[in-house]
Amino acid sequence: MDGYCDLEVDVNGEQTFFIHQNIISSYSGKLRNLFCKSKSLTKNLKVILHDFPGGSESFELILRFCYNNGKIIINPYTAPRLFCAAHYMEMNGAVSGSVNLLERSVKSLEDIEFWSWPELLSGLKHCQSFFQISSSSGILKKCLDSVVARLVFTSESGPSCPSNSSPESSVVRLSTDSKSTESLRSGIFRSTWWFEDLTTVLTPKLVKLLVKLMLLHKFDHGLTSRFLFYYHKSRLIMATSEEKREITETIIDSLSLLDESSISCKNLFGVLRVALNLNVKKIFKSSLELMIGSQLGQATIDDVLVPSPHGSIYLYDVNLVLQLVKYFLMGQKVPVSELKKVAQLIDSYVAEVAPDYHLKPSKFLALVKALPESARDSYDEIYHAIDTYLRVHANLTEEEKISIFNSLNYNKLSSESCNHLTQNDEFPPKYATLALKAQQLKLENLLCGMDLDKQLILPAHKPIEAEPIDKSLEQARLYAEQVVPNGRKHDIVKENEKMKAHLEGMQCRVVELEKVCRKMQTQMTKILKSRLSRQTSTKSLPRLCS
Repeated sequence: MDGYCDLEVDVNGEQTFFIHQNIISSYSGKLRNLFCKSKSLTKNLKVILHDFPGGSESFELILRFCYNNGKIIINPYTAPRLFCAAHYMEMNGAVSGSVNLLERSVKSLEDIEFWSWPELLSGLKHCQSFFQISSSSGILKKCLDSVVARLVFTSESGPSCPSNSSPESSVVRLSTDSKSTESLRSGIFRSTWWFEDLTTVLTPKLVKLLVKLMLLHKFDHGLTSRFLFYYHKSRLIMATSEEKREITETIIDSLSLLDESSISCKNLFGVLRVALNLNVKKIFKSSLELMIGSQLGQATIDDVLVPSPHGSIYLYDVNLVLQLVKYFLMGQKVPVSELKKVAQLIDSYVAEVAPDYHLKPSKFLALVKALPESARDSYDEIYHAIDTYLRVHANLTEEEKISIFNSLNYNKLSSESCNHLTQNDEFPPKYATLALKAQQLKLENLLCGMDLDKQLILPAHKPIEAEPIDKSLEQARLYAEQVVPNGRKHDIVKENEKMKAHLEGMQCRVVELEKVCRKMQTQMTKILKSRLSRQTSTKSLPRLCS
């Protein structure tokens, strides 16, 4: 062998190698063709290899193969790297007598299903270093397939193995060692043992590929979603802003492939808060909101209290909640129970945002009207939220106030709320009248609907604890003098005097109806007892006397 190295090879700008041209070209079709086309007569040539798979480390493996006359040990740790490097260098044994490195590495990869777990992780890591070749050649898919098959196998076999041992050996130990089995079941080897391993190895680009293969193998959707949330939380810690955005978009895209019932609503809100701060693409944000909206009934008030976007003056992101409700209502045949859960959630949310001085009346009204009338059995919480909003926003126009007053369903207010409304200086007299009329109508309908021959027991009805009008006037006057902000004075006495005549009559009528209801209930109880006693006495008579 000539000791003079006549070829200089620059590998990806990382490292330069000085080698023998004849030796490397006898194995590499890529370099051989390059030298044939070169018209240079100089003996000292320089070749620059761009995007060489595996970088300088893989090129060293190639040189070791060439300088040892094609003799090299191929194992699971080197097979993926040698295959991609051989593919790049066109080392397919085209020259007579040369060893086909590409064929040898392919043959080694055929045994991938027998690789240990650490060997599979190493293969995945190397495949990502030369993604284009490993993806187009099918090596990457083979590696991912083996990883998923291993996860499916261990999950079906019970407790799983740690990352520093093979799943097969763990299964053998489980079948022969009862103490080991008990230890595994106690939580040492959890079903999530592989989370950290794959989180460390996989790039966001491979995560979605992994999830698709998991779905193909019918892997548990709940466990898959838990892994995605774990991956998202872990990888964000040391990532740059751009990496965080890529990771978050990948996780949202992958979660959208899973069954909605397998995904934690609370964790979705966690991803959403991150996404809002990263300015992710609109398509991913909408996809995430759609997933949350479909299971909004599982959300809590803490989940939906998302701070407003940067630069906004109001406290909470009301537009987001309105969008979530919209997506929730888009679902086909929303169960009544879920509808009522969401109504309770929105009522609590309205109560939280009502004190926000910067919240516009249009947004407040949009929240109140976001759900259909049938979603709420009671408007009490909405009434109290409106009361708070009106007191905080003293500068509303008359038109804005009327819109807010009209958003209440006065027929669904309790007796206590109606009584409070009649003494509320924020509400004009006509709305207090509406509330009392609604209560009066309820009682009248209850009395008209009584059938003494069919209905035996009336539901107990709590009487209205109506305070005397004079006392209410005095309380309202004191409240106006002590509580009304900015020194604003209301002529509470004058306003309530106008209401007095009308409200006194209505309150008396309501109290009378309450008394009639109680009286009717007493009579029906007596009738029931009488009927039961007659039936008992008839059955106890001797047969001949009946």
